[in-house]
Amino acid sequence: MSQTLVQKLTRTKPVDTAAEQDHPSHPGGLARSIGLFPLTMIGVGATIGTGIFFTMVEAVPKAGPAVILSFLMAAMTAGLTALCYAELSFRIPASGSSYSFAYATVGEFLAFIMAACLLLEYGLAASATAIGWSDYLNNFLTNAFGWQIPTALRTPMIVSTQEGVVFNFGHMNLPPIILVCLCFVMLIRGTKESATMNAVMVLVKLAILIFFVVIALQGFDINNFHPFFKPESAAGLAGMTGVTAAAGTVFFSFIGLDTVATAGEEVRNPKRNVPLGILAALIIVTVFYLLVAVAAVGAQPAHMFEHQEAGLSVILQNVTGKAWPALVLSAGAVISVFSVTLVTIYGQTRILYAISRDGLISKVFHKVDARTASPVSNTLIVCLVVGLVAGFVDATFLWDMVSMGTLTAFIVVSIAVPAMRRKERSMGTYTKGGFRVPFGPYFIPGLSILACLYIMKDLSHTTRVIFTIWMAASILTYFAYGMRNSRLNRA
Repeated sequence: MSQTLVQKLTRTKPVDTAAEQDHPSHPGGLARSIGLFPLTMIGVGATIGTGIFFTMVEAVPKAGPAVILSFLMAAMTAGLTALCYAELSFRIPASGSSYSFAYATVGEFLAFIMAACLLLEYGLAASATAIGWSDYLNNFLTNAFGWQIPTALRTPMIVSTQEGVVFNFGHMNLPPIILVCLCFVMLIRGTKESATMNAVMVLVKLAILIFFVVIALQGFDINNFHPFFKPESAAGLAGMTGVTAAAGTVFFSFIGLDTVATAGEEVRNPKRNVPLGILAALIIVTVFYLLVAVAAVGAQPAHMFEHQEAGLSVILQNVTGKAWPALVLSAGAVISVFSVTLVTIYGQTRILYAISRDGLISKVFHKVDARTASPVSNTLIVCLVVGLVAGFVDATFLWDMVSMGTLTAFIVVSIAVPAMRRKERSMGTYTKGGFRVPFGPYFIPGLSILACLYIMKDLSHTTRVIFTIWMAASILTYFAYGMRNSRLNRA
């Protein structure tokens, strides 16, 4: 029987089909090979590093010492959404994360729009972190060997300045491209191997950040927190306006929550491990973000963060007057940011895998290699795009766009909680077991939506324009290809 347009837009994927959780693996599909600890490390690996190693340079000039409130605001918003993720991941432990949640609850069209947000979020996050990796690599080479990467090989062609966009023809940021190539090699070897290597790199990262906090606190000066808020003379970013704007910049750091959920189809005992992995990752990330932010702002006046390359390394060098602490931190950053890029590329490929399997994009994205059980063609395409953006575009263009995608994903996840419960009751499948958001299906999700919208309001005009263009292109893609080729269209 033919479906009306409204029926096509709102058709949902059956929850049991979306979850596919009763088998350890299936022919031609992804294998369940990830336990709780490596899953939690995937979440930590996708978050710690981005917000601390890089965005302090972007966020502190907006909020001043009150950037600590920005991290708290982002963490509280992420915490509200984490509860929603935990409930949904218990019932829909499938690849695709927010996309799969939306498809099972609010319909195919909104699920496709959510997928577009996730693709923007993950792709640009991977490029942005790869760019930041270049700064720490250069700092490490300088302190270790007294040699710098030539400027033409570590600066992008497209740069954002106060005067507008500048094109530096003949320039290319080569280190990020090399990093993305290394990530590709690791990812096509198989998920279990990649997750294990990521866990090792995350432990190195946490040790390095503890090292930073201990050294930086030796130079702690309470006067660096005065004035706490940006003064009124600051152009457009005084007081809480600056705090909210900075929260929008650092918010993409909490992409790790979403990354844990993207692995749902490759996790052993997903009903237990995915919710626990999400909440454990959030707690670890929040504690480390606050410790490092307090130590960094206490050791260095806020005005010095602006345009500072490899900021945390510079802080240690200034505090101690020696190069070796900066050398240690830069080496740790080079290793740990590798894990951030690896995990975000992994998340991008699994979202594309889920969308392709549902017929909404080309089937090439869900072809799995029989030997490694990994989507090789999918991974190659993602790495090509991520590498090109990282090699030729300035990171300034990327931070807020990633936050916009993350916030939109969090809003849809929050909406999906009451939609899921309503669907379960109407189908007679409602059960009391498993994790559920406290205080009913509306209170926590409602607070999560309001918090996301509050942070969104102070993102830049340019971010809104680019996001609107991306959404328009995504809608056209759905109507031109996705709606007609959807597996549900053939059911």
